[in-house]
Amino acid sequence: MIKDLRKYENLHVAFWLVKDACWCMLFKPLGMIMIVPTLFVAIHITWRTWHDVTDRYHNIAITLWICANATWMTGEFFFNDTLRPYAMIFFALGLLVVGVYYTFVARRLRARGSNNELLSQ
Repeated sequence: MIKDLRKYENLHVAFWLVKDACWCMLFKPLGMIMIVPTLFVAIHITWRTWHDVTDRYHNIAITLWICANATWMTGEFFFNDTLRPYAMIFFALGLLVVGVYYTFVARRLRARGSNNELLSQ
């Protein structure tokens, strides 16, 4: 497995770009295949950075965003775009996660003058 997290995140961006390019160019089989590594790496990055509260919330939101994109893309490819409302649920959940972070968690971190790891318990 890739030990340098930054390189792993860059690989994730490459997977995501390939998935979205396939979506844009209507390459259905490859687009659908690219959901798997893109989502897997997003989940794995979230797991690897779980100890850092800021990264945790943002990576959960990114994972939800990829779920939304994958749902939307699948709907456009195979279901006459009828899955978009379900994609919107994932987008809304991602926004909720980020909203909770900036409304409550980041404030607590600043108020304590603490680092991210203090809230990870």
